[in-house]
Amino acid sequence: MYIAVFIQPFPWSFYTASVFIGIAAAVLWTAQGNCLTINSDEHTIGRNSGIFWALLQSSLFFGNLYIYFAWQGKTQISESDRRTVFIALTVISLVGTVLFFLIRKPDSENVLGEDESSDDQDLDVNESAQNNMTKAVDAFKKSLKLCVTKEMLLLSITTAYTGLELTFFSGVYGTCIGAINKFGTEEKSLIGLSGIFIGIGEILGGSLFGLLSKNSRFGRNPVVLLGILVHFIAFYLIFLNMPADAPIAPVEGTDSSAYIKPSKEVAIFCSFLLGLGDSCFNTQLLSILGFLYSEDSAPAFAVFKFVQSICAAVAFFYSNYLLLHWQLLVMVMFGFFGTVSFFTVEWEAAAIVARGSDYRSI
Repeated sequence: MYIAVFIQPFPWSFYTASVFIGIAAAVLWTAQGNCLTINSDEHTIGRNSGIFWALLQSSLFFGNLYIYFAWQGKTQISESDRRTVFIALTVISLVGTVLFFLIRKPDSENVLGEDESSDDQDLDVNESAQNNMTKAVDAFKKSLKLCVTKEMLLLSITTAYTGLELTFFSGVYGTCIGAINKFGTEEKSLIGLSGIFIGIGEILGGSLFGLLSKNSRFGRNPVVLLGILVHFIAFYLIFLNMPADAPIAPVEGTDSSAYIKPSKEVAIFCSFLLGLGDSCFNTQLLSILGFLYSEDSAPAFAVFKFVQSICAAVAFFYSNYLLLHWQLLVMVMFGFFGTVSFFTVEWEAAAIVARGSDYRSI
């Protein structure tokens, strides 16, 4: 519905669809997280999280690749070009929705964390007899209780960081690239190229961490550490390469310079680093949530998406007012404390696994 609105956009339809897409995204992300968890066990949750993230972010690569070549050299986007893109995206979305109905229902013995005792089986039968409204209310209550637990409060800091950097690489950074007049006539096409390299970083990270998850001797912490180091390098290079007024520049762009002469190569390299770092955090958050809350993952993923979405919205708000270096500083602070909080939860998860199974397989 949201994508179809852009075929023939009107202000009232755009804002209405935006509300519905927000509601739908919350439901969809909770369902995806729950589906990922119940189709995984403690040996495959890390691998499946990586594969899921790589497939999810492949749209960044293929979508931007098409836009880059199809619209290359164009200074004005015609109505026909716009309609072609959004009609194609609408059809793809409908096909993806239909494919949801083909997802298999997992065997009960393969569900992550399921106890095979007769008591638990009876409990499952009783729960299945509840009506949908009661289940929804129970899930909401569980989400509220889950919000104040130690583990979820700590993970919320990490989740908040992913919301802030999501807004930055998906909205702010492309705006900064397009606003720098010193990039010449290619400044607009560089936005699409930036999206391509963000997608490459996301796909590479998801695939790599998914394939290597079973061989990791140290759990999730090294991947998160890699993610924050990659992001800090990207933030530093962006600080040097992008003028401070780039996020709030007028339509005409900005002729300002930062500490070095604006470089297209550095800008695109930073796009790759932003995507790679984002995949580090999100794959490991999905993995640890699926592991810690395997018996009832829906409330956990609901809290995860709620915190991430709130922080993304806050970041979109302040991005219209804060200079670039202040936005980078906010992300550096949240990134640091989010990494420390993730380490704390992961160490507790390691202790849990050490008492029951092989931690290297997570």
